[in-house]
Amino acid sequence: MTTAVSLVAASARQSENSAVATEMQLRDIVNVVSNVPRQDRHEKWRNRILWVDDRPENNVYERQAFEAQGIEFSLALSTNEALALLKTNKFAAIISDMGRKEGPKEGYVLLENLRAMGDKTPFMIYASSNLPEHKKTALEQGAIGSTNKADELFKTVMGAVANGEKYAY
Repeated sequence: MTTAVSLVAASARQSENSAVATEMQLRDIVNVVSNVPRQDRHEKWRNRILWVDDRPENNVYERQAFEAQGIEFSLALSTNEALALLKTNKFAAIISDMGRKEGPKEGYVLLENLRAMGDKTPFMIYASSNLPEHKKTALEQGAIGSTNKADELFKTVMGAVANGEKYAY
């Protein structure tokens, strides 16, 4: 229930008409939450996500939705901070914004650095755009997706976490 409420709050905050989420959005969110497999992993890193964003206060509801499913977070405010955390920690997935103080395409800079190091951790971009060309570019760069929608973020990342065995860490 906490997951659904948090995703509704995130969706309402993102919506142009943020006063009320539509009935269709609510149904979609409930469907996403009810179809996400429960995390029952013995290895702690399989329930940890690195979230890279220079404004983490913008993603509180999204993180609450994941946390209600047993996910823990490490937060990084910059690419360098993320890379430092990745030297000593393993994560089930990485969520990154696109533009940061370091540059407008910093999400891709981080992704490029990871892949150059041989790190294949599932990488999701959570940014302001949901344009098809941005989604396509993200996939071409090696991300598992790109979105500006909380429910799509949740579904994609939880799917990657649940199916972690498919990824070569």
